[in-house]
Amino acid sequence: MLVSERRERILALVRERRSVPLPELAATLGVSEMTVRRDIDLLAEDGEVQKVRGGVRVAAPGGMRIESGSTATSERRAIARAAAGLVEPGMAVGISGGVAGIALAHELVRVPELTIVTNSLPVSDLFSPPERSDAPYTQTVVLTGGVRTPSQSLVGPVAVRALEHLHCDVVFLDAHGLDVQAGLTTMNLLEAETYRAFMAAAREVVVLADHTRWEVVGLTTIADLSDIDRLITDDALDADAREQLAAHVGRVDVVPRADIDRG
Repeated sequence: MLVSERRERILALVRERRSVPLPELAATLGVSEMTVRRDIDLLAEDGEVQKVRGGVRVAAPGGMRIESGSTATSERRAIARAAAGLVEPGMAVGISGGVAGIALAHELVRVPELTIVTNSLPVSDLFSPPERSDAPYTQTVVLTGGVRTPSQSLVGPVAVRALEHLHCDVVFLDAHGLDVQAGLTTMNLLEAETYRAFMAAAREVVVLADHTRWEVVGLTTIADLSDIDRLITDDALDADAREQLAAHVGRVDVVPRADIDRG
């Protein structure tokens, strides 16, 4: 069974039963509990399910919202910090929906005079008008309309049309999965269209993906790996994966997870 098929089975079982114990999922799918736990971690990050003690249940209404750096993994926070280093005051920055985008937004709120283009409601909330006159000023462009995903992102034709008239210095995309054959993938067809529009609006396309996203294949391809200008990942990605990615992606930045503990 493919990884994507297994996760679809997990989603189907959770939606049918509302909650399922971890041992039962492992037995039903014929895999180890560790494998199921990794699948659940990724599904929970995407807002598809909610982890509970000993199992998983259907996601709460409104989906997932990452509020602070403490809720993100050390890998994601290190990746977000490295990505923020590419941003300078005055830039127009695109940030897609997803947990990686939210983590990056937390890093960018201190950078002045940015224009933020996003389809993520949690990201837009972080860049609300400052309460103090001496706080950094940021102009936020929120792509309104379309279908709302579990991670509180707006996708679909309305968002795509808005992006057709915008230009960003850099666009940061969250990744559901990366694979040599399938490329950059997502589980949402409308999200794929919106991501492609983000890429078309960017001078530089930067994908943020921790090592768990490698060889994960979603329902549909957003773009080939060769369409990615820069990938930022963490040092838990093995050497073979780094070599394969380097052969296709414009540039691969590997961030030490320990960096998050500095400064």
